Amino acid sequence: MSSLLRNSFDGKAVVITGGTKGLGLAIGLAFGAEGASVYLTHKWGSADEDAIRARFTEAGAAPPVILEADAAIDEDTRALFEKVKADGHDSVEVFVSNVSFAQVGGGLDKYKKRRLFKSLEYSAWPMVGYVQIVKETFGRYPRYTLGTSCDGPETYYPGYDYVAVSKTVMETFCKYMAKHLWEEERARINILRSRPVSTESLVATFGEEFEPWLKKHWGDDYFVELEAVGEAALCMCSGLMDAMTGQVILLDKGVSFQDNMMRMFERRAEVGWE
Repeated sequence: MSSLLRNSFDGKAVVITGGTKGLGLAIGLAFGAEGASVYLTHKWGSADEDAIRARFTEAGAAPPVILEADAAIDEDTRALFEKVKADGHDSVEVFVSNVSFAQVGGGLDKYKKRRLFKSLEYSAWPMVGYVQIVKETFGRYPRYTLGTSCDGPETYYPGYDYVAVSKTVMETFCKYMAKHLWEEERARINILRSRPVSTESLVATFGEEFEPWLKKHWGDDYFVELEAVGEAALCMCSGLMDAMTGQVILLDKGVSFQDNMMRMFERRAEVGWE
């Protein structure tokens, strides 16, 4: 994709929270392949660092810097960006707020305020808090900030209550932050939404039967490939979409248009819905 990009990422700092698996890793690989100095955070020592570095080598990218950093702890965040600065970077080119942790919801009687607050602390606030600390550390905001979201705010998924609420808050912050970032430094912030992606988080949230069931009834097109998420994130920071800020972009291969009762009617014989 290099020849198509307006921006060069060679040697520039790209920081991705929750970057050692799933969407975060796919985004890191996309930027790494373009020469970026990629920083990936994780929590609880869950990353297989050798395997991650091998993936970057396969993509023709330099090994990433992998750091444990709890997205809800400001001290961890400051230490992360002090490391970026100590490595010789005078700014953060791209910050991707990808960490998402939320309780699995239940019936209305199961709602708890502390569960909501914990979900917001991990899945909504880091996009704000990290950007603030980047400014504190480098004297400027990231040139591009990108938050990863989902279609949960507008599509019902069982048990997704707290995730959907947290992502709604995150997306609202994006719109308001866009005004300030643009007016102060011409910096950009956007949200990349995606339909379901086959990840460990998907299984942890919905169980092992969810993905096979969806593929049976809707086909493989319902799912978005990890590589497509990485490419979309790269494109949104490439200079090709610089007219856009404060926007929520849905990556879904057009499935949202097809996801209705008429599709079920069309496939009724194929999947046994007669």
